[in-house]
Parts: sequence; C-alpha cells; structure tokens
Amino acid sequence: MIRKIIQIDEKKCNGCGACAEACHEGAISMVNGKAKLLRDDYCDGLGDCLPTCPTDAISFVEREAAAYDEKAVQENMRKKNRMNSPSVDVHAGCPGSRMQRIPHSQESAPSAPMQAESQLRQWPCQIKLIPVGAPYFEGAKLLIAADCSAYAYARMHEDFMRGKVTLIGCPKLDNVDYSEKLTQIIQNNNIQSVTIVRMEVPCCGGLELAAKKALQASGKFIPWQVVTISIDGKILE
Repeated sequence: MIRKIIQIDEKKCNGCGACAEACHEGAISMVNGKAKLLRDDYCDGLGDCLPTCPTDAISFVEREAAAYDEKAVQENMRKKNRMNSPSVDVHAGCPGSRMQRIPHSQESAPSAPMQAESQLRQWPCQIKLIPVGAPYFEGAKLLIAADCSAYAYARMHEDFMRGKVTLIGCPKLDNVDYSEKLTQIIQNNNIQSVTIVRMEVPCCGGLELAAKKALQASGKFIPWQVVTISIDGKILE
C-alpha cells in the first residue's frame, strides 16, 4: 500500500539518538551510530520523532510500505523491555547516554594533593552565551571543546586550555547549530588557530562539524586540529 512514512537522511544524522527515544513504537534504533528505521510496519506515520531531530534528518515521504502493525509493535516492545531489564546490558539509544562504569586504579591517585591553577582566560565560555565581538578574541588561539571533555580528560587545563580562549558546548543538549556563531567569531576576529576537542561518542560529531563548517565559511586559512577523547579519558589517535 502507498502511505505516509518517515525517511531518515543518514548524512544529516549526527547520532544523537533523540528520535529513537521519542519513537513510542520502537520503529527507530541506533545502528553503527546512525538512526535507522527498523521495519516499515513499526512506523505509525504520526511523526513523534520529527521535532526531536536537531539536524532535520527525518522527513515524511509517501511510498509503498507495509501497513502499521500494532500487534507486531507490541511484541517488539515486550522484547525490548525484557532486554532492557537490569540483568541485561543492552542500550538502543544514543551511545553517549549508555550507562557504564569506568574503572580507575587506586595507585594512580597522587600521594599528596597537587595545587592546580585554572587556565580559563575569559567568561562566559558557553558558545551560546559568548559575545561575537568580545575583545579577547583578537589574536586568540581558539579552543572549541565538548562540555564533557573537561571531565573525561584529567589534564584539560594544562594540555588544551593553556594560552587559549575556551568555548564549550554540547550539540545534543543545546539543540542548536553552532556553525553560524562560530563563523562570525572567526570572520570578525584575528584568530590564530583552532583546536577542537570532542568526545568519541557519535553525537559529539555535531560540534566538530559545526567548527569545520565555520572554518570553511569564514574564508580564512587558519591552522586547525581535532582531538578526540575516549570515555575513559584517553586521547584517541
């Protein structure tokens, strides 16, 4: 039959998992960091997932598709509920939301407290709040970092923030496109370099993409690099 059903643009999908969590029928799941429509007969065509997508990767199309099967959906949800019980470690949503413990050796703790000095050079530091024409941007080395990175990587201040103007954000929680504001900052100021520090989770790719788009849109040739931090606090090569 020809009916209305969702379509997911994999190129636009940033892997945030918001659509999978919003779909009450369980029609969408995360596969290799991307949202996928599992089966046509799981999709009721009402589109609860559409407004949750921050990148507009989901749209309606009319095409040949199996009719919505409520019984199949209920059986699928029962299976999911069994798999998601505390005794089973399964996570179908955003990989960045998956619960896990991160073991650390007690031997790695310093024997005496170390006095550390903050390397934050300006306020505010949130991308959404920082003024485009702030005077500290002139001649600055820019650090664009994911919110979580400072908690995951123990030497964030010493290794990345020192000597830089720090901008932080989370594309999943802020639900905005940072590229326009970052473009204005780079275009309107004499930025010397850009360092992007992101987490390994797929949804953090939105921050990297926004920074790259801003660099390209600025029309300037500025040295830049991307550093990816693992969930257990290591720099990934």
